[in-house]
Amino acid sequence: MKTQMKIAAAAMAAIMGVTTLGASAASAATVAAEAQPRGNWERREDRRDRREFRRDRREDRREYRQDRREDRREYRQDVRQYQRWQQAQRRYSAPRYYAPRGYQTRSWSYGQRLPSAYMGRQYVVHDYNRYGLRAPPRGYQYVRSGNDVVLAAVAGGLITAVIAGLFN
Repeated sequence: MKTQMKIAAAAMAAIMGVTTLGASAASAATVAAEAQPRGNWERREDRRDRREFRRDRREDRREYRQDRREDRREYRQDVRQYQRWQQAQRRYSAPRYYAPRGYQTRSWSYGQRLPSAYMGRQYVVHDYNRYGLRAPPRGYQYVRSGNDVVLAAVAGGLITAVIAGLFN
């Protein structure tokens, strides 16, 4: 019985020794593998990743430039819509025009400043759709001056467009 116990103890010790030895050998192998220089395939993957990153950045820049180009094109089209001087295609009947006190009827041109007296309620054209005009851009309004309509900035009165002969 004592011999059987000794054999069993020896067998257990042998099994434990083998498993710890195997575990330590496996861990030593992984440490050695990590210490070795990386393989070619890993370097290739890194290069491939960098290439894809650069390609993505290039595409992003290209899309950004395209967006800016489209914005400039749209802006130019908006500016063209409000041409500086236009002859009215059609004439409309409107009540008699009285110039502001101290002013007389005159023809305005692009780039001039409309006096603040013209920005009064009776001179601003609010129903521009009725007269075939497009909606004014933000910060601008149509102002009647004689038989003409002027597109002027609300803040400073700078004239950006003149529609001549809109009213009878």
